[in-house]
Amino acid sequence: MTMFSQLFSLEGRVAIVTGASRGIGRATCLVLGQAGADIALVSRDLASMEEVAEEAQGMGRRALVVPTDVTVGAEIEGMVARVLEVFGKIDILVNNAGIGGVLKAEEITDELWDTMLATNLRGAFICARMVIPTMKEQRWGRIINIASISGQTGGVLGGAHYAASKGGMITMTKTLARDMASFNITVNAIAPGQIDTSMGRLTPEQRDKMVSMIPLGRLGRPEEIAYAVLFLASEEAGYITGATLDVNGGILKR
Repeated sequence: MTMFSQLFSLEGRVAIVTGASRGIGRATCLVLGQAGADIALVSRDLASMEEVAEEAQGMGRRALVVPTDVTVGAEIEGMVARVLEVFGKIDILVNNAGIGGVLKAEEITDELWDTMLATNLRGAFICARMVIPTMKEQRWGRIINIASISGQTGGVLGGAHYAASKGGMITMTKTLARDMASFNITVNAIAPGQIDTSMGRLTPEQRDKMVSMIPLGRLGRPEEIAYAVLFLASEEAGYITGATLDVNGGILKR
């Protein structure tokens, strides 16, 4: 267990992490597990989730694998019911499931637009809506939405559908934060810059262009987003809500 995980303890907490099979989701599951949380892993990739679950269990954590397509409301409802059946409560929701796409506007079909918004925005909202009743009942909760710098800037390499989905997530975060504040439920977003994951894989030319724009001179690591999630999930962040935490190496210029 790292010193950071010891400081921001999540002992006794139960967390749902969507998009848990790889990248930021995988790192988040393991960091929250290091801090003491039991984890419900949500993704469509069963085999990869089982590998992550084994790592979490190796830390002494309970880990539940729940294959779920977040574009299907009925599957999300079933997932939340399963987590409550096994763990009895839900303290933390990390809305990380998402897809990317670097396309010019004329290349974005109606189907691509709808799929992007259904995965990145509607799915996140439905997950939040489904966990809110149990969080209200226990009068404690943390909802953390993994947005993107693209939702703030419109993106650098293209993809209006992706930028729109993440911009919508940031605005949704603010609205939910106001709605949930009286129940001691905080709702925050994290806006990563370019993170070195399979979803964010770039051509060598795109990678060089991105790195040249980042003051710190490198891409981010999934663990650097996961530690930001841990902080926002902790008791120590209890007075932060409606915020968007930038984790981008200094690239965002306001």
